[in-house]
Amino acid sequence: MHQFKELIIWQKSRSFCSDIYSVSSTFPNDEKFGLTNQLRRASVSIPSNIAEGSSRNSNKDFSRFLEIALGSAYEIETQLLIASDIGFINLVQLEILTNQLEVIIKMISKFRSNLKT
Repeated sequence: MHQFKELIIWQKSRSFCSDIYSVSSTFPNDEKFGLTNQLRRASVSIPSNIAEGSSRNSNKDFSRFLEIALGSAYEIETQLLIASDIGFINLVQLEILTNQLEVIIKMISKFRSNLKT
């Protein structure tokens, strides 16, 4: 079992989640139940799955939760690209967020590959 609060990937993904909430708060009100909601839910999913997976009794189970977190990360990448395409975020915001996301994806992938299952 891992102490999830000590995991850098959890800390970074939690911080990233706050950034997503901040950026998506500028989206149009009619997107509250659309892209805003999707982005926020997917961003919450990353640290949540890392935390839940860390409580599992086997590394195989933990690895599965990390896989789900990765899926959410790729979902966010797609949603950020769409948000940029339709003008909800600018190219600077897109670059900053996708760079943060890329770091998180690499960290989760490396951590997952180093788990002994």
